[in-house]
Amino acid sequence: MSQIRKPPTMADIARVTGVSPMTVSRAFKTDSLISKETRDAILKAAEDLGYVFDATASNLRSQKTDFVAVTIPSINNANFADTVGGLSETLAARNMQILLGYTNYDMQEEERLIEQLLRRKPEAIVVTGGKHTARARKLLENAPIPVIETWDVPAEPIGHFVGFSNAGVVRGMVDHLVRSGYSRIAFIGGDVGRDTRGSDRRQGFLEAMRQHGLDTSRLIAAGPPPISMREGANAMARLLEQFPDTEAVICVSDLSAFGALTECQRRGLRVPEDISIGGFGAYEIGSICVPTLTTIDAHARDIGRKTGSLLLDILDGRQDVGDVLIEPQLIVRESTR
Repeated sequence: MSQIRKPPTMADIARVTGVSPMTVSRAFKTDSLISKETRDAILKAAEDLGYVFDATASNLRSQKTDFVAVTIPSINNANFADTVGGLSETLAARNMQILLGYTNYDMQEEERLIEQLLRRKPEAIVVTGGKHTARARKLLENAPIPVIETWDVPAEPIGHFVGFSNAGVVRGMVDHLVRSGYSRIAFIGGDVGRDTRGSDRRQGFLEAMRQHGLDTSRLIAAGPPPISMREGANAMARLLEQFPDTEAVICVSDLSAFGALTECQRRGLRVPEDISIGGFGAYEIGSICVPTLTTIDAHARDIGRKTGSLLLDILDGRQDVGDVLIEPQLIVRESTR
């Protein structure tokens, strides 16, 4: 039977370097007053022995954990991955780490995660979206740490937010399509329920169509989020069967838009000559498919970077910090006229 090896300790490093365990402990602290030569020798011995510094006890004494809790709806969504990447890059300047949880677009799961993450005493918590269960909201309101909501403009922000109006960006796409001469416009996805940001995009579509005096009935559900390319293709098939005279369609994401594009190609429909397609998210696939997809770039990585900068300002005690409005960009490509 194999035995679990005992990991090296500070006492082991002390024996190798000829210093006390207390000196070894101080070498791992950035505010230590020990000489550079001694620190370098200790760190080299630690590396040679395979020692991993356990910050738990030190954190308990200082009341600092040096991590930020983050919730995202999906771990395989490129937009949210970019946001976490931008946030991580910014926090790394302070040697702060991210403790990540994903909600799978489930507000009850978000509530459970928020409670569990807060029990670990993070320095701050970042959540995706501005809509939560009543209990999750209460947990965040009572948390004695900075709270930042992202990817949204909450009606009643809990702390600060870094985001944009999901309804507003789709209203802008509808306006663009109407100016381009389209009137029979459809929307795929944004089913009312779990994906609150997708639902807001759907609502923005309805608001803009009503404002232009156009028919709002061309709504096709694509299933629970996250919406796949296959579900986008299936939704496009249903749209073409129910509303064959549709001139343009806005999809809740670039993935569903790519699926819709492939369904048109299977049916021999030309894009954009026979029907135009727009998406959301500025995914890489939308920039290389044929034709390339018109989309909305929400600047996902920038959301993460600005969230990180805002957090550091708050933790530094700055009093002049405010919410951050992101300005998404409509990128017109080959899939629309």
